[in-house]
Amino acid sequence: MTPSLPRSLEFAVALVAALFCAAANAGAQESIAPVVRLLAPVASGDDGKAVLLPANVLSVEDVVRGVVARNQTLAQMSAAWQAASTRYRQVTSPDDPMLSSMVAPNSFSSRSVEPGYRIEISQKILWPGKKALRGDMAQAEAGAAGDDAEDMRLQLVEMARNAYYDYFLVARSAAVNEETLKLLGEFRANAETRFRTGQIPQQDILQADVEIGKQRERSIILERMRRVAVARLNTLMHQEPTEPLLAPPEKLPRGEPVPAAPQLLALALARRPDLRALEMRIAGDRAALALAVKDYWPDLEVAAAYDTIMGNGPMRDLAPQIGLRMNLPVRTGKRHAAVAEAQAKISQRCAELAAKIDLVKFQVQEAYEQIVESERIIQLYETKILPQSEENVKAAQNAYVTGKTPFVSLIEAQRSLVAQRDRSFEAAADASRRRATLDRLIGQSP
Repeated sequence: MTPSLPRSLEFAVALVAALFCAAANAGAQESIAPVVRLLAPVASGDDGKAVLLPANVLSVEDVVRGVVARNQTLAQMSAAWQAASTRYRQVTSPDDPMLSSMVAPNSFSSRSVEPGYRIEISQKILWPGKKALRGDMAQAEAGAAGDDAEDMRLQLVEMARNAYYDYFLVARSAAVNEETLKLLGEFRANAETRFRTGQIPQQDILQADVEIGKQRERSIILERMRRVAVARLNTLMHQEPTEPLLAPPEKLPRGEPVPAAPQLLALALARRPDLRALEMRIAGDRAALALAVKDYWPDLEVAAAYDTIMGNGPMRDLAPQIGLRMNLPVRTGKRHAAVAEAQAKISQRCAELAAKIDLVKFQVQEAYEQIVESERIIQLYETKILPQSEENVKAAQNAYVTGKTPFVSLIEAQRSLVAQRDRSFEAAADASRRRATLDRLIGQSP
């Protein structure tokens, strides 16, 4: 009895086929506008429901759809799956029949002897079961190739989401930097007014100029980072690196609560395409082992011939002939080695699958703990750190105006607020990246 393919393979095959068609259609329409301009931005709100983003905002769903539709690495993997899926008919089709002929040249030059010739047609027939096992091997390899393509799709989706979150982070950092420059300009104007009245030394103005210079330097760095983030997104979407993109939203939507780690692990073991690919390859190796055992039995070849060479004279009635040939599998050494090789490959694959499952267990648990940590950090920034940092700046500004604290204290308070705002956006981006990683680890696609 040969191993049957699981129903999950049919889903993977259909999914990869749809992705391949999308990539092919996108490649044929080179004149269309960039993908991100054709998609309606949609995101999830805090309650998990879909909300429509402004038309001038780029959502993560836009980027994911653009990458899945146009990324050439996925098209390459899909083509590899298509190539593997054609192997089944090749290995299960019977061999072509063989036609051979022979003539006796002297019989054509002699008038006393009728012309002698022989025509033979033969067909090779494999031992029962061999063809089916070859088909099982081809189907297993095609299924593994389809799961490899699905695994690549999940990796590309994760890469696209991470690139988007980098784009979001640099945009928010640039916005914070612009707000800081504006506020420092107000600080400097205030300090210059007080300097003219003799209330403060000129050092306060110089200190403000230094801080403004530092922020302008940071603006240059952030602009470079923004251009790199845009180029990365465009490259993933198979567009020109300098293609303009819409701006990201001002805030990333909060994800739904994460299930418990055991539930996540169960999802990962059931959905992961790389695990399914290993299972399919194990099924193929088992079919190869069964085929190696079948190789101890001979293959047959039936033949039919018409021979006038042997049928001349009184033996003319013997001209039609039928025959049967078969190989003699007496060289058992190579067959023993083939069986041993197939058994070793099965052991190797099983060990590889067990090691992969152990790694998946660790990765899922790690991703779960990281997301829990990120959620706690975000809540801490929203409820305590940011409000307290803003109050600290207001208090330092009031104290400076009344002459209770030096200008450097106000600058330090502002530096701290900028750092905490940047860190809060980093925490939000980190949480989204970790969710993207978890989705890949459990084989889930947004």
